[in-house]
Amino acid sequence: MKHLIAPSVLAADFTNLRKDFEMVNSSTADWFHIDIMDGTFVPNISFGMDIVKTMHSMAEKPLDVHMMVAQPERYIEQFREAGAEVITVHYEACPHIHRTLQQIKATGAKAGIALNPGTPVSVLEDLLEGLDLVCLMSVNPGFGGQKFIYQTLEKTRKLKNMITVRNTGTLIEIDGGVGLQNAEVLLKAGADVLVAGSAVFKSKDPVDTIKRLKGIGKDTVYV
Repeated sequence: MKHLIAPSVLAADFTNLRKDFEMVNSSTADWFHIDIMDGTFVPNISFGMDIVKTMHSMAEKPLDVHMMVAQPERYIEQFREAGAEVITVHYEACPHIHRTLQQIKATGAKAGIALNPGTPVSVLEDLLEGLDLVCLMSVNPGFGGQKFIYQTLEKTRKLKNMITVRNTGTLIEIDGGVGLQNAEVLLKAGADVLVAGSAVFKSKDPVDTIKRLKGIGKDTVYV
């Protein structure tokens, strides 16, 4: 499968959000990545359901909703109704993670788990069969524009091996500090979805940056 590019809306221009959505719609990007922050699980606050609903009305590509919130089970149905097609919750925020994944699946959305940089991929050994996506945080969650944590590469390789052995087809998404400088090595390590925020929206030519990210690794062999 060709890898996917998911521009992170957190880095968009909020004074002209429609313009940035139209740019992504016209590009070769695959998803819109939307970070939901509650000021509790992470020290920042971002979007609520009404804003996501408005984004859905402007988007011509699926919404990939990343819930960086405490007790995400309280809001899953609402974000699905707002237009989320992929819903990812944090392993660290869900004491009853199986139940939460089942709740996401019951809405018809694809179910994902995100792992903080300090959480090993081994925690997913009994969960992969029910997962559509694993989001590996390559920065500490809560703020955009952080530097990439390179230990993520080894985590990606380990997770790719786990998925291959179990033949689950689970996608590996990398979120944080992703750009043209490290996209190829991430794809070689096993990444399937690249979340790019500042690398896209702060570039001189965002459409071309997305095209270049999408074009990397056509002949990639996983290592």
